[in-house]
Amino acid sequence: MNARKSSFAIGFVVAATLLIVLAGLLPGAKMLSFDTVLRVLLAPDAKIDSILVWTLRLPRSLAAAVAGTGLAVSGYLLQSLTRNPLADPGITGVTAGAVAPIVGCFVLLPWISSAYYPLVGLAGGLAAASVTFWVARGGNGRPLHLALGGVSVSLFLGAITIYVLLLAGPQSTALLFWLSGGFQGRTWSHLVHMLPWIGVGVVGALLLHRVIAMFALSEHAAAAMGLQLDVWKPVLLVLAICPVAGVAPVAGPVAFVGLAAPHIARLIKPQGTIWEIALTAATGAFIVTCADLVARTIAIPKELPVGIITALLGGPVFVYLIQRGRLDFQRDVA
Repeated sequence: MNARKSSFAIGFVVAATLLIVLAGLLPGAKMLSFDTVLRVLLAPDAKIDSILVWTLRLPRSLAAAVAGTGLAVSGYLLQSLTRNPLADPGITGVTAGAVAPIVGCFVLLPWISSAYYPLVGLAGGLAAASVTFWVARGGNGRPLHLALGGVSVSLFLGAITIYVLLLAGPQSTALLFWLSGGFQGRTWSHLVHMLPWIGVGVVGALLLHRVIAMFALSEHAAAAMGLQLDVWKPVLLVLAICPVAGVAPVAGPVAFVGLAAPHIARLIKPQGTIWEIALTAATGAFIVTCADLVARTIAIPKELPVGIITALLGGPVFVYLIQRGRLDFQRDVA
């Protein structure tokens, strides 16, 4: 696929995502017509319809799109860094590493401002990823060992999280819903809190697309081309964890997006790494936006956690990858 077709594919996915965002402004406890939505978008006022769109529904849909973008790029970076098709923030333990200390701070250290939760999540995610990669190297970094190491780390941290939840008392119900992943009640401030962290991951990945392409060849080939592995490995790992650290405090763990989106993008075969990253980001935004719309509308006036919907999508993808075996990550440096 040449650059023109790649840009068309990205534009198509972005346009589809915007349509889903627009469609997400219609349903809710009070259904709005398409004409009403267009009117309040173009001429907002202080009436109830305008408040529903601008204060409740639009920031939520945009937050879902932005979160999906970040989680997809995070999964892409982890897969490229490890050359492992099964790597994603959840399977490598990164998500559990980000969530567990945030829950601990919320319950045991309530005096810590939520503004610091992304930093807490970043530190926890880095620690969990380091342990997972250390375990995987014991099996020479094979995909199975990485998955087993990540699952072990996730289970251990999940047990700690559950124990902390038992100490939460009345707060445990809200925390359980948050741990299922979702965007209920998310506002413009939540979106603003996510943007810098996701921006660092996405923009950093785009700027370092040549480095990422070298890693995708092999570590030996990258070193032979003059790439300093000791420098760029930690950089790419931090870039991969930053979006998770930004999304986790706002939406909780949203499962399988980082696993599914990069593989869906690769099926389209965009030209070069930079186009692949951009298409992965757009695909992630589309997946989470669709999942959020389904979660809101499938049982109105109630709603399901978004993490359940994405897991229903990602589960079959995970099984498919296991059945297919090791995928080829080798590509041209572009």
